[in-house]
Amino acid sequence: MQVKQIMLLGTLCTYALAATANSPQKHLTSNTNAYVRTLHNISDDEQQNGGIRGRITTSDGSVAPKVSVKLKGTRYGTVTNEDGEYHVKKVPEGDYVMVVSAVGLQANEKAVHVVGRKTVIVDFSLTESQAQLAVVEVNSNKNKYKVNRPSNSLRLQSPIIEVPQNIQIVTSQLMADQLVFDVVDGITRNVSGATRLGHWDAQYANIFMRGTNIPAFRNGMNQKMPWGPLADDAATIDRVEFVKGPAGFMMANGEPGGIYNIVTKKPTGMDRSSISLSGGGYNLGRVAADLDGKITKDGRLLYRLNVAAQTKGSYNKYNYTDKYVIAPVISYKIDSNTTVTAEYTTQHVEAQALGTYGFSPKGFADTDPSFFLGDPALDPAKLYDHNVTLYFNHRLGSGWQINAQAAYVRYGLDGGTPWPSTIAPNGDMRRYLNISEELAINKNAQVSIFGDLVTGPVVHRILTGIDMGNLKTWGDFSSVTLNDLQLENNATFNIYNPVYGIPFKNIPFFDRSRSIQNRSGSNVYATNLTYTGAYLQDELRMLEGKLRLTLAGRFTRAITVGKTNLTQLSDNVFSPRVGLSYSILKDLSAYTLYDQAFLPQAGQNWAGEPFKPVRGNNIEFGLKKDWLDGKWNTTFAAYRIIKKNVLTPDLDPAHLRVNPNAQIQLGETRSQGIELDINGEITRNLNLVLNYAYTDAKVTKDNRNILVGRRTPNSVKHITNGWLYYRFRRDGSLLNGFGLNGGYQIQLGRYAGSTAAPLSLPAYYRFDAGASYEKGRITISALVNNLLDRRLLTQGSYTQLSAPTATSVSYYTYIYDMPRNARVTIAYRFK
Repeated sequence: MQVKQIMLLGTLCTYALAATANSPQKHLTSNTNAYVRTLHNISDDEQQNGGIRGRITTSDGSVAPKVSVKLKGTRYGTVTNEDGEYHVKKVPEGDYVMVVSAVGLQANEKAVHVVGRKTVIVDFSLTESQAQLAVVEVNSNKNKYKVNRPSNSLRLQSPIIEVPQNIQIVTSQLMADQLVFDVVDGITRNVSGATRLGHWDAQYANIFMRGTNIPAFRNGMNQKMPWGPLADDAATIDRVEFVKGPAGFMMANGEPGGIYNIVTKKPTGMDRSSISLSGGGYNLGRVAADLDGKITKDGRLLYRLNVAAQTKGSYNKYNYTDKYVIAPVISYKIDSNTTVTAEYTTQHVEAQALGTYGFSPKGFADTDPSFFLGDPALDPAKLYDHNVTLYFNHRLGSGWQINAQAAYVRYGLDGGTPWPSTIAPNGDMRRYLNISEELAINKNAQVSIFGDLVTGPVVHRILTGIDMGNLKTWGDFSSVTLNDLQLENNATFNIYNPVYGIPFKNIPFFDRSRSIQNRSGSNVYATNLTYTGAYLQDELRMLEGKLRLTLAGRFTRAITVGKTNLTQLSDNVFSPRVGLSYSILKDLSAYTLYDQAFLPQAGQNWAGEPFKPVRGNNIEFGLKKDWLDGKWNTTFAAYRIIKKNVLTPDLDPAHLRVNPNAQIQLGETRSQGIELDINGEITRNLNLVLNYAYTDAKVTKDNRNILVGRRTPNSVKHITNGWLYYRFRRDGSLLNGFGLNGGYQIQLGRYAGSTAAPLSLPAYYRFDAGASYEKGRITISALVNNLLDRRLLTQGSYTQLSAPTATSVSYYTYIYDMPRNARVTIAYRFK
């Protein structure tokens, strides 16, 4: 071994002296690095065989992750990691043809000669831009929780470490390790400062971040509706991208606090189908299948089909939720430069009741979690959505590309909502039942063009495009109402000792013979919101790409239609964006950002007047650092956001009689704080997610002059989360393939969902733990959530009556998190 190293070292020195005399210093560095890599990567496994390693990049200099590397006609091959690197080990001596390929990428080949006991360095430069490479999930321990690049739908061409904004990505691998079944199922624990607000039995995500409710995006298009969309099922999710701060420029329109973007699964061209079965506490049962492959042998026509069916009971007595999801995707490669994709997703949900709320005249968490406001005699609510999306991707040449997409979403709800009309001090409650129906149609279209221009030493990374959207909603929550849900023999319903069983004669009939459009047109629930935006961004890359200055602007025209010309709003807004990012080291960057947000809002106040758009601005500073050759990452950010026209519940009793869900707009809120995120493989086989956020969110201006200084509703001052996952990897060991995982969630300084009374929610402490076993194509996973079985709240508010009586007093409303429950999943991969 020593002789071999001395010979290689001598050769290295000889070559270095020759290179110094005959070539520039950069050639010396390049070839020296190649020999050093050869010296240090000869392992005992390669004593008799050789190896091939290298790096694959694109023509614009970006790395190319998840690219297939194969030796033609053999079983040897691998896939590049997130840094575009690959290593094919234990290759017998001989001549081979290497083939590299990926979806949307023209295959490339090179001849290579492998010599025993040596590692050959073979690099590839591809003519495809990084933005067109498909995101392919790979079952490997390295970077299970860390992603280096955002999806195409964010329109960013640079790695995350170079982007002047805090972007956190939750991978499908992480979701699988945590046995997450939908986007509200604990996914926010993986992102600093993100929380989920309990609402309508978790049918909607309702996620808060940086002191504000953030909208739901799907593949880069805003899907936010007054009561939707439905929470995305994990079977359809490839990743979830949390973009912090204003994302209006990149993503059409977004809240100043940020957005979350669901990236759905697309065909990969690789036969990697799987099926899973799950079961757990509260009568949980689930089956999901992911079919991924080629329709034609040449790989030009690809498909992916995800389906899932789930039934789930509830800690609420008599409540349940059944649903199914179907999501087919077809992708066709017209030629080497052009790909079209069609995607359809539908969800259907049946729930005995949408409300899992608890009520008490005494305080939060006063009643047992099993308390059920509804009744088994009432019809269940039914919800659905249909989402059709078309994608077009075309490479123009010279590294320029054009992407276009259009989406149509139709969401509906049919049901009835019980709610308390009065609560007495002893817990006696009178309930009413009103019709609950909604229809929402959301249409979006986007076109973007991007590429690089070079002017002297400066590279201009240009992005421009237009996007358009129209949201129409119709709601009926008042046309049919039963003022008192009377029990048999007029028995009293008491929150501490509830009795169920409403006689058939006391249940109202909801007349739906007239369309929802007819019924909604006569109330305040009809919405018609349209916007068109055009944008241009130039990322100036200087000092060989180390310094990056982003200059951007967006013009948006938005029209919110009211019932009369006097209540119709029309806005023309220009939003600037300035960002600066500098690579202090190759794996360390600092950034600052100034951005503005403009977001039209759907809905009307109690008087039928449309809401003014949200306006806001953000100033942010941050540091990003990759560690251990990019295996894990830390992100630190400090920010200050000013937001105007914030929506909050209207607590005026006179207004609530007109519209029980009435909202008003505050003058201004301010959110400021710090965030820390740590993600990735800390040591071999040990993956970690760890984060902390401090959020100071207050009302700074108030149209009613009574709320200034109070905390914004549903904000949390301190949040920290942690998750560890370790897999034993040792051949021949009894523990090989065995894994342990667990985590915690802590929230302190929580504020209730009302500015009318400055109430605090109890501290939130949750601990989870589990184990798994992986053998070949089979993985068995088990997890216990809320291990200590604490009474945790995901939401709370307070209804204050101006004139309490002996039978009607002010009361607290709250929603519990799930009590202790266990889950088990068995997954099988066909290849």
